[in-house]
Amino acid sequence: MIAQRTACETRNGWGNIMTHCSLACLIATGLAAGLLFSGEDPFTGQRERMVREQIEARGIRNADVLRMMRSTPRHLFVPEDVRKYAYSDRPLPIGLGQTISQPYVVALMTELLAAGKTDRVLEIGTGSGYQAAILAGTAKHVYTIEIVSELANSARDRLAAMGSKNVTVRLGDGYKGWPEEAPFDRIILTAAPPEVPQRLVEQLTRGGRLVAPVGDSPATQELVVVEKTMSGEIRRRAVAPVMFVPMVQGKESSK
Repeated sequence: MIAQRTACETRNGWGNIMTHCSLACLIATGLAAGLLFSGEDPFTGQRERMVREQIEARGIRNADVLRMMRSTPRHLFVPEDVRKYAYSDRPLPIGLGQTISQPYVVALMTELLAAGKTDRVLEIGTGSGYQAAILAGTAKHVYTIEIVSELANSARDRLAAMGSKNVTVRLGDGYKGWPEEAPFDRIILTAAPPEVPQRLVEQLTRGGRLVAPVGDSPATQELVVVEKTMSGEIRRRAVAPVMFVPMVQGKESSK
């Protein structure tokens, strides 16, 4: 349970650090993934401590979630200028006005989503690709949409360099979802809409689950779980107050 409002994806104490990281910086981070498999990973100890002190200590118990949080090199999903803070208990800027959520929030949302090995997952808001990489180890396939072209391209390169074969990155408007691949067993949003888009609910299969931050402003956002029963009934419950960047609409969606 979250004891206080968690700053997941908004402006925070980092101020203007790396608010406009260059695309070259992001791509270099992605290509550096190959180094993880070429020798000893110097961040292994930091990841173990992150899981033990930030995630398990707060009640996350799902074995697959813990396994992926331990094995996924978070430092390769952030710019080099903030890499030394990659395993800290805080969100970090990834450039272009976007952030990567703090580790605990990633773990919490992944546990709430509860994707299984046969599940097809839709993610709205690829960012640097970290959440998609975590989900790739728990689900059959991850379809992830990013509206910012620089982030979509760098995340695609980064995930490919890491050998993620069950993640498909698409440049597009998350409000529209991915109708060509629908329905999805699980849907997760990493940016906050004022309300859960109806198109996404429609693309959720019966028996499926959606996890998202929802709210008009960071001060009023809640992390919610939406479930569609086998009869098609929609059930919604609030989990905790959160702060995420707003979910950006494409021009057609905002009309």
